[in-house]
Amino acid sequence: MGDSRHARASDAGATTDQQAQDAPRNTATPPGSVSGETRLRRLDSLGWSSRLSLTARILAVNVLPLLLLGGGVFYLDTYRKQLLDERYKLARIEAQITAEALAGATRERQEALLIQIGKEQDMRLRLYDGDGLLTADSFELDAPAFTFDNVATLPWDEDIALALDRTVDTIVGAEPIPDYIEPRSLRADVWPELARAREQGLTQIQLRDAPDGTPVINAAAPVGVQGASLLTTRNAVDITERVRQARTTLGFGVALALAMSILLSLFLARTIVSPLQLLARAAIRVRLGRDRDVVVPRLPERRDEIGLLARAVSDMADALRQRIDAVDHFAADVAHEIKNPLASLRSAIESLSRVEDPELRAQLHDIASHDVRRIDRLITEIADASRIDAEMSRTIFENVDIAALVRNIVGTREDRAENEGVRIALDLPPYPLIIPGAPARLERVIENLLDNAVSFSSPDATIEIRLVDQEDHVTLSVSDHGPGIPEHARDKVFERFHSDRPEAEAFGDHSGLGLAIARTIATAHDGTLLALDRVDGLPGARLQLELPTGRSAEE
Repeated sequence: MGDSRHARASDAGATTDQQAQDAPRNTATPPGSVSGETRLRRLDSLGWSSRLSLTARILAVNVLPLLLLGGGVFYLDTYRKQLLDERYKLARIEAQITAEALAGATRERQEALLIQIGKEQDMRLRLYDGDGLLTADSFELDAPAFTFDNVATLPWDEDIALALDRTVDTIVGAEPIPDYIEPRSLRADVWPELARAREQGLTQIQLRDAPDGTPVINAAAPVGVQGASLLTTRNAVDITERVRQARTTLGFGVALALAMSILLSLFLARTIVSPLQLLARAAIRVRLGRDRDVVVPRLPERRDEIGLLARAVSDMADALRQRIDAVDHFAADVAHEIKNPLASLRSAIESLSRVEDPELRAQLHDIASHDVRRIDRLITEIADASRIDAEMSRTIFENVDIAALVRNIVGTREDRAENEGVRIALDLPPYPLIIPGAPARLERVIENLLDNAVSFSSPDATIEIRLVDQEDHVTLSVSDHGPGIPEHARDKVFERFHSDRPEAEAFGDHSGLGLAIARTIATAHDGTLLALDRVDGLPGARLQLELPTGRSAEE
């Protein structure tokens, strides 16, 4: 038992089918939402970043902030300036206090003070008289409190630190600092800060750069009222050490964080990029069609978005492969089904020119006419079957009273005498039964089920149509008293071009597509269409259609 789309049923549903084809596509974007195309345009507007690989972008996003943080190494110059400002204040105070202590003291007392303060404060103190001549030097009176490192004998790490200091100064545009050069002259005028202090009578500060890159702070202050002056010299090695230590700590921390960020970024990129590359290669093989049994990885262990994408692509590839197979089979079936009536038509036409008997010519003419109608019917059914999936994918469902639809279809068929004497018994609920769907397509399903039942029913037989409301779905069953459907053939009757017709039926009156189209429409409505036995145990078949109502059982 098989299809059942009768020619006149096809004519009856032509108008409603055309209405379904003309149904508007729901392309409006909900208010406040952003369409996929808009999001893609926004991504395209990223410009150069969209041309970078995913790995490069992940690395850039994670490494760039650390590089910016590492740039803070160069801004330690501000920290160095703050330390120097504090030392300037300290040097000014020390010079003023020492100058006050030296004023009015005897020469022996002055020398003793120079030695004592120089040792305690790690400074060099020089005293000049009113004529600007050096009269006392703490480094000459006693052992030097400090010495400058010899650049030629510095260890390699000190050389690197010194080079880095100068590089940072160049990058940040630090003001140049004059080098500290010990003058050969013993006069005060070789020190600009001493000359200013003697002229202005105020303490003066001067910063110089030692050969090893450490700061040297000179403070000049007037001593008493006889024109004497004091020059203190301090090698602030601790400032350089503190700045270098801070830079080393920050640099080490940034380097460690940078290394960890790179490793984590590469790990993250691998967990994202590697499966995407696998999916891309599989998709390319599917597109090229060179590997018929290509397996798209499903990544079942991944529960994140990558796993969802992998399974979606795998399902899409399987659906595409099934669709390609279906198209191939459909094309082969179409060629086979059309070839038979064409061969019969060609044979009849070729015989007409050789046959003289009028009666035989009339028979050949009838055969040719029948084959033409059969080909026309096949083409109509094939076209409908081929576009049904695409149409249903863009059809907007509306509320349909399935009970009223069944009554109207049965009434129209009886008015047109399309039931061939078979009586239709209805068992429908007395109230409207609303379901979401496409009215024209649901009408097509019911027409096909009735055509199938009528074709297998004897004259004066009865076809029972029963509609049951089961809260979350409705069940529509069409039962006949024909020979029934063997259990092993109940899935085959829904295959395209399957036709197991009654012996009394004229050959070619059915295309074998009616039930296949009906099941396709039912599936598009999230429903099912099955071939079953009658519920009362009598001979016959029952085709059962189940469709969701759109309301949950809890309601």
